[in-house]
Amino acid sequence: MRKHRYLLSSESVTEGHPDKVCDQISDAILDSIMKQDPMGRVACETMVTTGLTIVAGEITTSCYVEIPKIIRHTIKEIGYDDPQYGFDHLTSGVITSIQAQSPDIALGVNKGGAGDQGMMFGYATDETKELMPMPIALAHKLSRRLADIRKKKIVKYLRPDGKSQVTVEYLNGMPHKVKTVIVSGHHDGKVKTKDIRHDLKKLVIDKVIPAHLMDKDVKIYINPTGRFEVGGPMADTGVTGRKIIVDTYGGVGSHGGGCFSGKDPTKVDRSASYMARYVAKNIVAAKLAKKCEIQLAYAIGIAEPVSIMVNTFGTGHVSEEKLVKATRKVFDLTPYGIIKNLRLRMPIYKKTACYGHFGREDEGFTWEEIDKINALRKEV
Repeated sequence: MRKHRYLLSSESVTEGHPDKVCDQISDAILDSIMKQDPMGRVACETMVTTGLTIVAGEITTSCYVEIPKIIRHTIKEIGYDDPQYGFDHLTSGVITSIQAQSPDIALGVNKGGAGDQGMMFGYATDETKELMPMPIALAHKLSRRLADIRKKKIVKYLRPDGKSQVTVEYLNGMPHKVKTVIVSGHHDGKVKTKDIRHDLKKLVIDKVIPAHLMDKDVKIYINPTGRFEVGGPMADTGVTGRKIIVDTYGGVGSHGGGCFSGKDPTKVDRSASYMARYVAKNIVAAKLAKKCEIQLAYAIGIAEPVSIMVNTFGTGHVSEEKLVKATRKVFDLTPYGIIKNLRLRMPIYKKTACYGHFGREDEGFTWEEIDKINALRKEV
């Protein structure tokens, strides 16, 4: 039998990446409101550039939060605490433009309907213990390790921005070998390129990717241009929601197009995507399929999804029609049910804003639980 081979790549970024700075600011504002007013309505967008942070959006709440203070605290926490970075918590200008949620949207949300129309996807695969695609799982681990060695001052020349990318060769649908690894670390101007490449290979790549996964001819690129002195918002303008593939499955499966950060759970862009992952993960964990993608679609103001799709890519042990029926029976897919069962009215969101919203099993994310296995098996 002929072996089917293909390559799949996924990327991740550190919390100092300009788009991720924006995601964290938006979610920090959301968390501050959720702490005081769990019923608050938040749709908060951020943009950062050299020396400037702009926050705009629609917020309806009974509480008061000091948005400029939240912004500056978040920037400092990320690591932009020095004016020489071109962006820091003390000298960045702050502009805010906030208004209330549209009353037309509120009409539908107040009665338990979805906050918007749209389609949301969830995905799971048994190729890793987290039930995530291997390329994105490894890419996130590389980025987190890059950030850790900076924050713990193991490597003192690193700055907050950074990226990683992993290419995995698949053999007959399952990961076989890592073919390419890319790590780019933001650094000061004094360090030599050869030292960066030595340190990041030894302290990041070798610590994250098991030797048995590395192809004998693996290609490793560390700071491929040679220098990464100018980084963060000084190098690139950042915007909330521009890393939606990093946030989800690394390019595997489908995406509805909506971002997550800065949105309260009445926005199904976020909450229904979490529910779709929850459903897909439980189906795979129940061994009803090796791979599973869920699509949920909603109409604004309507509680029940207008459609549910289950795709097991030919790996299912029962029909997809049965899985759709079981999904409807086991899971409450209304916005109210999603928010209640996943406990989404808590200040948990800033933690999600970096290193992916999925596959993080030890961080208390309810949508990563696999507590519906028996119920699903019973239904099918």
